[in-house]
Amino acid sequence: LRGPAVLPRVPGTPETPTARERFDEIVLRTLAELDARWHTRLGLVEFAVEDIPDLPDDWHTDAVPPASLVRGAGARPHRIVVFRRAIEHRSEGRADLEALVLTVLVEQVAELLGIDPEDVDPRYEPQ
Repeated sequence: LRGPAVLPRVPGTPETPTARERFDEIVLRTLAELDARWHTRLGLVEFAVEDIPDLPDDWHTDAVPPASLVRGAGARPHRIVVFRRAIEHRSEGRADLEALVLTVLVEQVAELLGIDPEDVDPRYEPQ
């Protein structure tokens, strides 16, 4: 089969969302749920999704981190970065991907707030 199976309604744009768009949607939905509960304590936090982390040359383990927390200083906000490819490689399906995104984000928010992940979200299950 050559060419698209479904022709797009708008030329030049895919008819179905890409894997990156689906992942971003999962992250945004999860963040909305966490922010609704913790927005007063979180303060100024930037969230980002990147494909892969920029690891230093002296990285000595095969494990790639699924996320990173960079604490802000002064006027700089805290920043939580989720690494899409690291999470996708650890997931076996859509439900597993959603659960892992929730776990990773809850752990990052818990570390930022200095509380247990179980207190951040009752659905938290360590992986």
